[in-house]
Amino acid sequence: MTSIALCTIHSSARSIARLCQVSRSAHGTADFHSFVARYSTLRKCAFLLGGKWSFIRAGTRQMSQASPGRILLGRYGVFLAAGAAAVTGVLTAGVSHFQRAEMATKISKVEEEEGNIRERCKSFMSVPVTDIKVLEQRKDAMSARMEMLIMETQAAFCRALEEVDGGSFRVDRWSRKEGGGGISCVMQDGKVFEKAGVNVSVVFGNLTEEAAKQMRSRGKVLKGKDGKLPFCAMGVSSVIHPKNPHIPTVHFNYRYFEIEEGDGTKQWWFGGGTDLTPVYIDLEDAAHFHKTLKEACDKHHPKYYPDFKKWCDNYFYIRHRGETRGIGGIFFDDLDSPNQEEVFNFVKSCAKTVVPCYLPIVNKHLNDSFTPEEMDWQQVRRGRYVEFNLVYDRGVKFGLATPGSRIESILMSLPLTARWEYMHEPTKGTKEAEMLEVLRNPKEWI
Repeated sequence: MTSIALCTIHSSARSIARLCQVSRSAHGTADFHSFVARYSTLRKCAFLLGGKWSFIRAGTRQMSQASPGRILLGRYGVFLAAGAAAVTGVLTAGVSHFQRAEMATKISKVEEEEGNIRERCKSFMSVPVTDIKVLEQRKDAMSARMEMLIMETQAAFCRALEEVDGGSFRVDRWSRKEGGGGISCVMQDGKVFEKAGVNVSVVFGNLTEEAAKQMRSRGKVLKGKDGKLPFCAMGVSSVIHPKNPHIPTVHFNYRYFEIEEGDGTKQWWFGGGTDLTPVYIDLEDAAHFHKTLKEACDKHHPKYYPDFKKWCDNYFYIRHRGETRGIGGIFFDDLDSPNQEEVFNFVKSCAKTVVPCYLPIVNKHLNDSFTPEEMDWQQVRRGRYVEFNLVYDRGVKFGLATPGSRIESILMSLPLTARWEYMHEPTKGTKEAEMLEVLRNPKEWI
């Protein structure tokens, strides 16, 4: 009976490997739902894939941990230990065949999505910070893949904004003698945007003690050698300040960080997010913005959106004012699990939302009329934006603490104009008061 069951599993695995593309759930476990109906023998079986058991029983999936080389069969999960060499050989052959097929699927998907580096570079606002030949040689390294992603994100967002505004971005390349550099794209005094910046930076070198302290304060245990901590940091960051007070300011930032410790081991993590800062509340805009972000998060884990939405509200909080900077979005940092590939794919999904979550809102309000009083309120809210960025923003602090950083690019996030009125308080019952109430009491938008 055991031999029959194992042979059936082996046969099914080979058939599945040939015929099916295996998708992965948020936990990294193969999802068999699409073919359970076809392979009825699998309904009461379990495979070990990537170190995790996937159980399929009557159309439902459960997850548990088990030791390699074991199979769970039947209603009560009877263990069949792989003690006999013949049984082990059959099982291993079936699973490794399945895993090879799964790996081939992943590689082909990566190649299909990420494609030829030289061809992809043709659509960028500038050639990448890292030499194209080096990127080609290191195309499988996460640093190279992330640099290509942030360059593509910059180009896609800049092109979309140029189409709406009719203007063009000034593209500045800059280098840092300590290592690396960046590409700043800024459009100023446009038809729609008073100031729009979309920056890419790729820097490396050794962390200063001040920068290392900031990371240790976040719980990072960093062990350098001879007082040095080699690092590599890269990201794309954007802040858009429109002229019309009915078009919100938007910010996004997606970044990757790598540190090499004294013993040669590496720590890595991703961070970022996208958030909206309107001058006036529009419920439809808020719902669209958050829904777009939630859909991207839900592709990877159901807890990402609620957790990162809350994190965003807490992070973009002006403590000395007792109010949030805007109506939030998502924010995360130090994200290094479940594994590098899955976190990168999540960041990629988020980066692809920057155009669809914002441009429909811009187009909706392009021709909205506004009054001088509404312009004044916009200037006051911009003042709050400045306060947050200079006092609390982690990226600004890190940039200012990093030798050789380009100050113009770091302070690109500040608006062209802002206003600080002494003891300003909006009149009760006005749209301005409604906006302030939301900022003092963040809410759920979807």
